[in-house]
Amino acid sequence: MSLQQAKNYLKQFNREQDIIEFDVSSATVELAAKALNCAPERIAKTLSFKINERAILIVTAGDVKIDNRKYKETFKTKAKMLARDEVLPIIGHDIGGVCPFGVNPDVTIYLDESLKRFQTVFPACGNSNSAIELTIDELSSYIKAEWIDVCKTI
Repeated sequence: MSLQQAKNYLKQFNREQDIIEFDVSSATVELAAKALNCAPERIAKTLSFKINERAILIVTAGDVKIDNRKYKETFKTKAKMLARDEVLPIIGHDIGGVCPFGVNPDVTIYLDESLKRFQTVFPACGNSNSAIELTIDELSSYIKAEWIDVCKTI
């Protein structure tokens, strides 16, 4: 179902046919990079957080992690990821396939500055064996997300 949600979302940009589906898992940065034969940092991982009762997604480069100090400065609260069993019902995609396409309407999406150093990146498309290659401008315009700086290099 989640792959179909991402396809339906990307259809408005005539990009649903550009989704790559793998015979192998792409559920982690490392697996996705291997499936795509690309550098792990070009995988656009999507992280799920809860701020009070509100869910947010932060799309980051594959080689960074959340910097707790920057996160707290930006959101005025500590970083608290969604629990495993909350991800699918709250976001609309399950762990391993969380992406910024076709998410539930009350989820706010952010893009981290760590993505801007690449021409193209590969976000997942709703399940644990899919991705799409997008330019940074395409990604930004398709999801109309605010840019933030909340990560540090691993």
